[in-house]
Amino acid sequence: MRGLSVKEPGMRPPNPLPTEQDHNAPPINPLPVSVVLLALAIFGVELVLTAAGAGFVGGPAGTGWRLHALEQYGFYEPLMNWMVENRMIRWEFALRFLTFPFVHGTFTHALFVLVFLLAMGKLVGEVLADWAVLAIFFGASFLGALAYGFVWDTRVMLFGGFPGAYGLVGGFTFILWAGLAGRATGLQAFTLIAFLMGIQLIFGLFVGGSLDWVADLAGFVAGFAIAFLVSPGGWDAVLRRLRRR
Repeated sequence: MRGLSVKEPGMRPPNPLPTEQDHNAPPINPLPVSVVLLALAIFGVELVLTAAGAGFVGGPAGTGWRLHALEQYGFYEPLMNWMVENRMIRWEFALRFLTFPFVHGTFTHALFVLVFLLAMGKLVGEVLADWAVLAIFFGASFLGALAYGFVWDTRVMLFGGFPGAYGLVGGFTFILWAGLAGRATGLQAFTLIAFLMGIQLIFGLFVGGSLDWVADLAGFVAGFAIAFLVSPGGWDAVLRRLRRR
């Protein structure tokens, strides 16, 4: 029927542009609930660990809380290898695939992850539903850790939220590529953040000697693929894109 439009499930409506007469428009666009929850979880854990390291909580033993958290919740390749060799899932080992993004090595490490998470999560969350944002973040983290474990035979822990943040970059890359973002008002911010994260990835690969770049790269690819799966009309958008070529 003319004049009616149907909203596809799982897709957020585009944010209306504030006009000069719209005095009730918020000064900044609100963040998606999923991004707020992820940011609060990361910030809350880091706040406790930083306070403990400074001696504000936990007493003398508090200085060891960060190391203990990394040992208990970081992704550890030998534990994954044990499950593969024994064909057995131990949930305390498997849960590390989902807990390692919330534990960081330093306050600065967590701060950079939060900046990227808030920026990219907002862009993805303006197009996709909250559950889709969570699926991309956790799916990219899981597959990033899986790639890390299969590529490296190492006892170096994987920790921090960069694989999930790279997953959001991959997700927004798909959104832009498939033309799901409309006018893509956040394109300039996306370009800047993606450039900074690319520099970080290249630095880790060629300069820093870190093994984490495998998880970051896998997280980006996973985020792109998961966005295709969770985007309503994603397959139709891909077909339209291919037909234009």
